[in-house]
Amino acid sequence: MKTTNNTVLISGGSAGIGFEIAKLLSEKGNHVIITGRNEERLNQAAAKLKNVTAILSDVSNAKDVERLVEQINNDFPNLNIVINNAGRALVYDIAAENVNAYEKAEDEMLTNYLSVIRLNEKLLPLLKKQEAAAIVNVSSVVAFVPGSLVTYSASKAALHSYTQSLRLALKQETKVAVFELMPPLVDTELSAAIGGKNGISPTVVAEQFVAGLEQNEYEIRVGQTEDIYRLYLSSPEDALQLMNQRRVQEINS
Repeated sequence: MKTTNNTVLISGGSAGIGFEIAKLLSEKGNHVIITGRNEERLNQAAAKLKNVTAILSDVSNAKDVERLVEQINNDFPNLNIVINNAGRALVYDIAAENVNAYEKAEDEMLTNYLSVIRLNEKLLPLLKKQEAAAIVNVSSVVAFVPGSLVTYSASKAALHSYTQSLRLALKQETKVAVFELMPPLVDTELSAAIGGKNGISPTVVAEQFVAGLEQNEYEIRVGQTEDIYRLYLSSPEDALQLMNQRRVQEINS
């Protein structure tokens, strides 16, 4: 997939991985559209970028999505890359009482999984009109092996499965390629509660993503994700233990 002269939509593009991808792609001569639900942070991010349009929009809100899709169709008819990056991660103990696990799971599944399906479906007619187009779903290492964020892990596993199915379906009849970006622990605001400071830089994720996109690497397994994936293939139990070392230590102490 070419990584210049595209029109790119990035949900959750005002911070973290999304912002770094927006920065890198804008510097390569692409027009980048970033969305987010925090207007102040969105405007601050846009001020740091070139070739960018910022649109206040929450992917989990159906009316926001309708307005976004209408604006994209009217103002950006050449849109050819959609990067589904917006995410939600909640920390809670699934075995504890009165943690409202269902409500938390509903929130995360809507943002991380169902909202991706909705936005892709609504933008596919436009993407299919382009000479070359791509959908990028940002999942995680936990798509293979669950970690401490229970529903977040489940939502990313669901997204991984959906991405594979979508790739197969679109490959048969369209020029829309489907990619999956699978970072490990990354040092972002989203991961702060689970030790994100120990993770890799979002800049590194963005750089490896663009490199993988250029090489048509449909599963872009960044950093430790590749190691966990290889371990998972050889020993799912060892991979699960490694991903949950702290929890296992607490149980055995």
